[in-house]
Amino acid sequence: MPTIHDLVRALAQRDGVEAVVILGRDGLLIDTRTNGALDGEHLAALTPAVATAAEQVGRAAGRGALVTVVLEYERGHAIVSAVSADALLLIVVHPSAHLGSLLYDLRRHRANIASLV
Repeated sequence: MPTIHDLVRALAQRDGVEAVVILGRDGLLIDTRTNGALDGEHLAALTPAVATAAEQVGRAAGRGALVTVVLEYERGHAIVSAVSADALLLIVVHPSAHLGSLLYDLRRHRANIASLV
């Protein structure tokens, strides 16, 4: 049976992925793998605020609970996914990463990911 660590490692090995962070909704780090230039613990601490704001927008717009939010920046993207009631997944990617296939795989394997956390 795969573990959270196996999931983090597999996601981190994808082309263009610079950081993978699994965290509690309280911002506490569960597991991480980064390219070394990024601080997984710091990213974990900041991510709940993004998820909370995105969830509030979704509810105000009548869209329901947060599933996934994609943030676009000058030098890449960040994906925040609510993988369970208690955990979030943050993936930071380089602009060259193929977002479509990554988002497809996250959606397709959402139940498997949730079972690990």
